Amino acid sequence: MYNTISIEIDERGVATLALDRAEKHNAMSAEMMLELTAAAKQLGEDPKVRVVVLTGGGKSFCAGGDLAWMKEQMAADSETRFVEARKLAVMLNSLNNIPKPLIGRLQGNAFGGGVGMASVCDVAIGVNTLKMGLTETKLGLIPATIGPYVLSRMGEAMARRVFMSSRLFGADEAVTLGLLAKAVPAEELDNAVENEVVPYLSCAPEAVARAKALARSLGPRIDDAVIDHTIRELVACWDGDEAKEGVGAFFDKRPAAWISK
Repeated sequence: MYNTISIEIDERGVATLALDRAEKHNAMSAEMMLELTAAAKQLGEDPKVRVVVLTGGGKSFCAGGDLAWMKEQMAADSETRFVEARKLAVMLNSLNNIPKPLIGRLQGNAFGGGVGMASVCDVAIGVNTLKMGLTETKLGLIPATIGPYVLSRMGEAMARRVFMSSRLFGADEAVTLGLLAKAVPAEELDNAVENEVVPYLSCAPEAVARAKALARSLGPRIDDAVIDHTIRELVACWDGDEAKEGVGAFFDKRPAAWISK
């Protein structure tokens, strides 16, 4: 049914939603974004599903945007860029509002959009060796469509420590920033995730869904106006000279013009 993700549901109703592009470090293509949106709807509407675990295959949780997708954005017009950015925004919003507990199982690194994916989880557990980073500004872009979820997770003060600098940080700092609930050795990851899953299996499913919706309604506003604003900001960056230079330098494997010698 899906090409870039996989879904497995065990006898307890615990669904594992896995990014399945290990050879690309689970970088998000347009196809993956659409499939994740469809999966969120499928799992959200399935009465047998009690909990969803979001993870990735291979070494990385999610490396961010797919390179081929980025190349397409370089050549696209503003209208096309807006449509493509909306695919990511809708996917993140669908996962953020899925009416089931969403537990992140980060078995490896998460960059850019991967940090956004971690941020829409109700709880995220990661291996203690992982690296994370909001790396967009190195390319002349900004963490726009993921921004509302990152800010909701971290708070503005914490977010400003890493939101603009593109610096990488480790699992311990990710815990401090609020992106991860805890960081554990790889051999303890499954047990740590299971410890987050099990309590929900004793809870009334509709009450859990209503409690999650209430928490979301009481948290930072992430509505259509906010989402459209983030998309416009991202498109403005793509239309600017810095993105052309930054993304071009990345593909040319050369330093961008603004890098100090």
